[in-house]
Formats: sequence, structure tokens, C-alpha cells
Amino acid sequence: MKANNVIKTIFLVCILVLGLCSFNTITESKTFKCMIQMKNYTGEGAYVVISLIKDGKYVETLYVQGDDDEWYSDITEWWNFYGKKRTDIDAITGATISGGNRTISILSIDENKIDAGYRIRFESAVEDQEYYKDDIEFELTSENIKNKVEGKGFIRYIRLLPQ
Repeated sequence: MKANNVIKTIFLVCILVLGLCSFNTITESKTFKCMIQMKNYTGEGAYVVISLIKDGKYVETLYVQGDDDEWYSDITEWWNFYGKKRTDIDAITGATISGGNRTISILSIDENKIDAGYRIRFESAVEDQEYYKDDIEFELTSENIKNKVEGKGFIRYIRLLPQ
């Protein structure tokens, strides 16, 4: 009789665990090579922040180009959202980008964000020069991610290449 109760209990626990797991959705990430070509300008290297935006609000920081946190507050909009509240920024991976140079980084974006009303924003700032809140900003669609996108500030253009 006890063995029968143990089997029933194990069976019920298995059903419960499977039921709970079925409510968790697994989101696949898609990786992109992101090539940023800078305009020719003089001065220090540019800090570039790449963010995911929805309805005009920050959702996620995808990448920060520039590793000296002393200057993050110069990227005003992003800093107001991200920097004041979070002390550990895990999207930082590289030095600033000088005028005329280019860099390639890897971005990871959840597939459920593509064609779902999200936008990608590239902000740029250079020490003792201007800050461009939306140097580049475009809707994250399957079609748009295939295009070369021109910048308005320090960025000449970007390209995203699906991997």
C-alpha cells in the first residue's frame, strides 16, 4: 500500500513540474554582427550606446562602446534611464571609436522583439562636443535589419548582419 502511495505521489509531482514548465516560454535570441562606420571628425573617440526601445521607453541596453564610466553621463537620455539606477552595466565591451574608424560588435536580440514594434537606437557622444540622442534610430523589422542605415551625428552609417 505504501509503495502505491509513493508511486502516486511521484506521478503527481511529475505532472505538477511539467505543468509549471509549460508556462515558461523559451525565447530564442538572434545574433547580429553590427558594423559602425564613424564620420571623419577631430577630437576624442565617440561613446556609442545601442538600446532597444519600445513606445519611446528604454527596454534594454544591447551594447556600450566605451569603457570609461566617467563619461557615461554625457549620453544623457540613456544615463537618465540606465546609469543612475544600475551600477553594473554588462553590455560594455570596447573602447571608444575615433573619427573615420569602424568597429564590429556582436548584438544579441530576442527574436520575439523583431517585427513587434521595437526600435533600435544608437546614441553617440564625444567629449567636449555634441551628443546625439538618436544618431540612428529605426524600427526593428525583418526588412530594416537588412539595410544600411545612415547616421545624423558622429556615425556615418551602420549595418546589421544576421549570423
